Amino acid sequence: MPTTIQFIRFIRNKYVIASAAFIIVMLFLDHNDIFVQIDRQRQLKELTASKDYYEQQIEQTKKNLSNLENNPEAIEKYAREKYLLKKDNEDVFVVVPKENQKNTTPKQ
Repeated sequence: MPTTIQFIRFIRNKYVIASAAFIIVMLFLDHNDIFVQIDRQRQLKELTASKDYYEQQIEQTKKNLSNLENNPEAIEKYAREKYLLKKDNEDVFVVVPKENQKNTTPKQ
């Protein structure tokens, strides 16, 4: 019994009540509560990953651009692949993978 009475006195202490109220307000009721902070951390990780991806894409594009500016064979290869250009005595066959083909069968 003495420990229960001591615990009740401890809980009724004005500093403990004020501290508990402060913690509850800061963790759950504040504009920047714990759930908002967790969501912001998740968004930051996603944006950082996105930033890294786009930086890699920029570097790849810069390499491709410098290659196209300096290499005539690269220009010809790019024109043949992207724009399906051909020489006079050549035929171009385009092979479309199955996952990119549209379903042309009628729906029933």
